[in-house]
Amino acid sequence: MLESVDINPNQKLSNNLITSLKDTKIEELYKKAMIIDGLIIPKGWNKDSFDALAKTGYSGFGTSLLSGNLKSALKNIKEWDNRIKNNSDVLIKATSAADFIRAKKENKTAVLYGFQNATMMEKSIKNLDTLYDAGTRWIQLTYNQRNLLGDGSTERTDCGLSDFGIEAIERMNELGIMIDLSHCGKETTNDGIKFSKTGACFNHTMCESLYKNHPRSKTDAQIKAMADKGGIMGVICLGYMIGPELGTKTTLETYVDHIDHVVKIAGIDHVGVAADFAIQGLQATGATRENWYEPRLTRFKPSYKVQWPPWIPELDKPDRYLQVAKILDKRGYSTGDIEKILGLNWLRYFKDTLKS
Repeated sequence: MLESVDINPNQKLSNNLITSLKDTKIEELYKKAMIIDGLIIPKGWNKDSFDALAKTGYSGFGTSLLSGNLKSALKNIKEWDNRIKNNSDVLIKATSAADFIRAKKENKTAVLYGFQNATMMEKSIKNLDTLYDAGTRWIQLTYNQRNLLGDGSTERTDCGLSDFGIEAIERMNELGIMIDLSHCGKETTNDGIKFSKTGACFNHTMCESLYKNHPRSKTDAQIKAMADKGGIMGVICLGYMIGPELGTKTTLETYVDHIDHVVKIAGIDHVGVAADFAIQGLQATGATRENWYEPRLTRFKPSYKVQWPPWIPELDKPDRYLQVAKILDKRGYSTGDIEKILGLNWLRYFKDTLKS
C-alpha cells in the first residue's frame, strides 16, 4: 500500500480531499512505473490509436498479428515494421526485455510481435525460424479450434498436444519464443506447461475458480503449475470474460478479484495485465450490438457466454491500469507489488524467456 498521506492532526479534511491526495500519490507512482499490456488488438490502427497510446502510460504491449498463413503473417509483420519506422519517435520494435527498458527511458512504447494461433507455421517447423527472424517473440499454440499442434478451448475433443505440437514447443524454446496457452484446451494447456523447458504463459485469461465452466478460464492447478515453472498469467480486461453478470455484479472490483486470486495461487511474481481489445477501448472504436456482439454469436459457441455490452467501463479507456492501480492500493498492495502487476512481472518473464 502507498505510504499514508501526511495530514496535520489539527486540520480537518473531507473524505473527498483525502481520496484526492491518495489518488495523486497513485498517479505519481503510475507515471514512474513500467506499464506493460500483455495483449492489444491492433486492427485498424490509426491516428486515434496513437492519441490513445499517449494517454496510457504504456512502456510496451504485445500485439496480435494476422495468423492465417505464413504469407499473411509476414505481410502484417512488414506493415508493423514500417509503422514503427515511420513513428520512431513513439514506437520501438521489441525483441528483448532490454527494448522495454529502453522504451521507458526514452518515453516510447515497445511493441512485441506475436500471434493468437500457430496456423501461420503451416506444416513446417522451419517456418518458426522465419517468423523469429522477422521479429516474432510470442505464439499462442491454438485458438479456440483444433489446429495441427493441439486442441483449442472450445473444440469438441480435448486431446492435448500432437507430436507436431511438442516439436514446435521444442523449437520455440530453442529460439526464445514465448509459449502462450490462453485459448488452448485443458489438456493442451497441461501439455504446454509440461513440455516447455521455459515457463509457458497465459497471456490473457481468467480464473476458473471465479468464473466457473467457461472454456477460456484456467484452473488453480494450471495456474500453480504455470507459476512453478516461471510463467506469468495476464488477467484479461475484456469484461464478459471476467464474470457472468457484467454491468451488475461484474465490475472493476471483480477484475481485481482475479488478480487477487492469481496472487494467492501463483504468487505476486506471476501475474500481469492484458486488455485483449483495441488500445483506445471497444466503445471508442465504434463497437455496437450489431457489428460486435451479433457476429460473435455465430463465431463462438454458446459456452463462450458472449455478453453485450462486453466491457467494464473503467477498463474500456486508455488509463485502464491507473484505475486498477487505485483498487490495488485500496486493497493494501505495496508500491513494489503494484509495480510488479502493472509491468515488472512481464519484464521479468521477458528476461527469462526471450534470448535477444
